[in-house]
Amino acid sequence: MKNSSIKRHGLNRRQFIHSSALLAGTALLSPWALSSVRAAGAPAGKRTAVDQVTLGKTGIKLSRLGIGTGSNNGSEQTALGREGFTKLIHHGYDQGITYIDTSESYRTFEWISDAVKGLPREKLFIQSKMEDKPSDVLAVIDHHRKVFNTDYIDSLLVHCMTRGQWTDEWKRIMDGFNEAREKKWIRAKGVSCHSLPALRATAASDWAEVLLARVNPQGIYTDGEVADWSSNIHHDIAPVMQEIKTMHAKGVGVIGMKIFGAGTFNDPAEREKSIRFVMACKDIDAVVIGFTSTKQIDEAIERMNRALAEV
Repeated sequence: MKNSSIKRHGLNRRQFIHSSALLAGTALLSPWALSSVRAAGAPAGKRTAVDQVTLGKTGIKLSRLGIGTGSNNGSEQTALGREGFTKLIHHGYDQGITYIDTSESYRTFEWISDAVKGLPREKLFIQSKMEDKPSDVLAVIDHHRKVFNTDYIDSLLVHCMTRGQWTDEWKRIMDGFNEAREKKWIRAKGVSCHSLPALRATAASDWAEVLLARVNPQGIYTDGEVADWSSNIHHDIAPVMQEIKTMHAKGVGVIGMKIFGAGTFNDPAEREKSIRFVMACKDIDAVVIGFTSTKQIDEAIERMNRALAEV
């Protein structure tokens, strides 16, 4: 770095050398320590993609950006192979990403334990999802714990609700989640929605502590009156944002998904547009994006940091 560059950043040469030595020394400690130095060195009040944010009124902390492991039900992540998948998770952690999102229906489900091996469990936020209506809900939740080799799951969701009556139809499952919550097998319970009727039902109920909602301004793969999985349909995002606002005001932790249109936003301008929209929304606590490369992680962090600095 040239002296002129050092001066632009407000450092004299002695301060620059001291800061560089401190950072280099910290890098020998741990990925988490390095992330802490990054955060400590950031200007006061500056928000970043890897901030530890609070999920609604749960009191639970997670990184603002999470790694999704279910692109095409996880087939894109498992195509990396176990070693490649583990490197992806560890690269994210090295950057400060502590939130990992999976589901029992994803092909990555059985890989999570190996992928997080060696990382401090208390620093991680692992969110999983239950797809079906098992006869023994607690047994399935216990299976999640055993697969992840952990005593607890940070957030467990009923997955992919589409019907406006889901809170009635899934009451037995919801009761099982309540029991698991009391047993401290899960720290928070919630739902992922894939239609406006399901979203409205969630908002009308006081059961969910966490909402995983499909959000992007282009309206691709977002919630409409009828559940669909077609990228050719553009939904009005306004009703979704209204339900999100209602739930967040009640204390529900809101996590945005499908930020990049389920991977269909190949144009960088489209990804930029979506990131800026979501980062400007005060009712969304965190977001999860399905990554398949370290380059994608780095790009998302850069875009989020830039957007957060301008809102």
